[in-house]
Amino acid sequence: QVQLVESGGGLVQPGGSLRLSCAASGFTLDYYAIGWFRQAPGKEREGVSCISSSDGSTNYTDSVKGRFTISRDNAKNTVYLQMNSLKPEDTAVYYCATALLPFCYLVAKEYDYWGQGTQVTVSS
Repeated sequence: QVQLVESGGGLVQPGGSLRLSCAASGFTLDYYAIGWFRQAPGKEREGVSCISSSDGSTNYTDSVKGRFTISRDNAKNTVYLQMNSLKPEDTAVYYCATALLPFCYLVAKEYDYWGQGTQVTVSS
Protein backbone atom coordinates (compact mmCIF):
# COMPACT_ATOMS: atom_id res chain seq x y z
CA GLN A 1 0.00 0.00 0.00
CA VAL A 2 1.48 3.31 -1.10
CA GLN A 3 1.57 5.76 1.77
CA LEU A 4 3.18 9.12 2.53
CA VAL A 5 3.22 10.40 6.09
CA GLU A 6 4.25 13.94 6.96
CA SER A 7 5.49 14.94 10.40
CA GLY A 8 7.31 17.77 12.11
CA GLY A 9 4.71 20.49 11.96
CA GLY A 10 3.74 22.59 14.94
CA LEU A 11 3.56 26.07 16.41
CA VAL A 12 6.66 28.23 16.12
CA GLN A 13 7.40 31.90 16.68
CA PRO A 14 8.35 34.16 13.77
CA GLY A 15 12.00 33.69 12.95
CA GLY A 16 11.98 30.13 14.21
CA SER A 17 12.66 26.87 12.42
CA LEU A 18 10.97 23.56 11.77
CA ARG A 19 11.97 20.47 9.86
CA LEU A 20 9.23 18.57 8.11
CA SER A 21 9.63 14.91 7.20
CA CYS A 22 7.83 12.89 4.55
CA ALA A 23 8.20 9.16 5.07
CA ALA A 24 7.20 6.82 2.27
CA SER A 25 6.06 3.23 2.61
CA GLY A 26 4.87 0.67 0.11
CA PHE A 27 7.26 1.91 -2.55
CA THR A 28 10.78 3.29 -2.89
CA LEU A 29 11.30 6.99 -3.43
CA ASP A 30 14.42 6.53 -5.56
CA TYR A 31 12.64 7.00 -8.88
CA TYR A 32 10.17 9.65 -7.81
CA ALA A 33 10.26 13.38 -7.78
CA ILE A 34 9.02 14.70 -4.44
CA GLY A 35 7.20 17.95 -3.90
CA TRP A 36 6.14 19.94 -0.88
CA PHE A 37 2.96 21.94 -1.20
CA ARG A 38 1.03 24.07 1.26
CA GLN A 39 -2.48 25.36 1.61
CA ALA A 40 -3.56 28.19 3.86
CA PRO A 41 -7.20 28.75 4.80
CA GLY A 42 -9.11 30.32 1.93
CA LYS A 43 -6.19 30.00 -0.48
CA GLU A 44 -5.28 27.63 -3.27
CA ARG A 45 -2.68 24.92 -2.81
CA GLU A 46 0.77 26.31 -3.55
CA GLY A 47 3.93 24.54 -4.63
CA VAL A 48 6.71 25.25 -2.12
CA SER A 49 9.65 23.11 -3.16
CA CYS A 50 10.52 19.93 -5.01
CA ILE A 51 13.47 17.66 -5.62
CA SER A 52 14.08 15.53 -8.66
CA SER A 53 14.83 11.81 -8.77
CA SER A 54 17.39 12.00 -11.58
CA ASP A 55 20.03 14.42 -10.32
CA GLY A 56 18.74 15.80 -7.04
CA SER A 57 18.04 19.21 -8.56
CA THR A 58 15.66 21.38 -6.61
CA ASN A 59 13.07 24.09 -7.18
CA TYR A 60 11.66 26.62 -4.75
CA THR A 61 8.87 29.12 -4.95
CA ASP A 62 10.23 32.65 -4.71
CA SER A 63 8.79 33.37 -1.29
CA VAL A 64 10.84 30.63 0.41
CA LYS A 65 14.13 30.86 -1.49
CA GLY A 66 17.02 31.26 0.91
CA ARG A 67 14.90 30.12 3.87
CA PHE A 68 13.75 26.60 3.03
CA THR A 69 15.87 23.63 2.00
CA ILE A 70 14.59 20.35 0.59
CA SER A 71 16.61 17.15 0.81
CA ARG A 72 16.09 13.45 0.38
CA ASP A 73 17.53 10.38 2.08
CA ASN A 74 16.77 7.47 -0.20
CA ALA A 75 18.21 5.00 2.30
CA LYS A 76 15.54 6.10 4.80
CA ASN A 77 12.90 6.54 2.09
CA THR A 78 12.30 10.01 3.48
CA VAL A 79 12.30 13.58 2.21
CA TYR A 80 12.82 16.60 4.44
CA LEU A 81 11.94 20.26 4.29
CA GLN A 82 14.07 22.42 6.54
CA MET A 83 12.28 25.70 7.15
CA ASN A 84 14.21 28.59 8.69
CA SER A 85 13.34 32.23 9.35
CA LEU A 86 9.68 31.33 9.39
CA LYS A 87 7.12 34.07 8.83
CA PRO A 88 3.42 34.25 9.72
CA GLU A 89 2.61 33.97 6.02
CA ASP A 90 4.18 30.50 6.04
CA THR A 91 1.27 29.28 8.14
CA ALA A 92 -0.50 26.50 6.27
CA VAL A 93 -1.05 22.78 6.05
CA TYR A 94 2.00 21.30 4.36
CA TYR A 95 1.70 18.27 2.11
CA CYS A 96 4.27 16.08 0.43
CA ALA A 97 3.55 14.36 -2.86
CA THR A 98 5.27 12.11 -5.37
CA ALA A 99 5.49 12.02 -9.15
CA LEU A 100 7.09 9.32 -11.27
CA LEU A 101 9.16 11.86 -13.19
CA PRO A 102 12.91 12.41 -13.54
CA PHE A 103 12.58 16.13 -12.87
CA CYS A 104 10.28 18.03 -10.58
CA TYR A 105 7.77 20.79 -11.10
CA LEU A 106 5.82 22.92 -8.64
CA VAL A 107 2.55 21.95 -10.27
CA ALA A 108 0.14 19.92 -8.17
CA LYS A 109 -1.48 18.09 -11.08
CA GLU A 110 1.86 16.42 -11.92
CA TYR A 111 1.79 14.51 -8.62
CA ASP A 112 0.09 11.19 -8.09
CA TYR A 113 0.27 10.35 -4.39
CA TRP A 114 -0.28 12.74 -1.50
CA GLY A 115 0.13 12.62 2.23
CA GLN A 116 -2.46 13.81 4.72
CA GLY A 117 -0.60 16.98 5.62
CA THR A 118 0.92 18.53 8.71
CA GLN A 119 -0.06 21.87 10.19
CA VAL A 120 2.55 24.61 10.47
CA THR A 121 1.57 27.70 12.43
CA VAL A 122 3.89 30.67 12.74
CA SER A 123 2.68 33.06 15.40
CA SER A 124 3.89 34.98 18.42
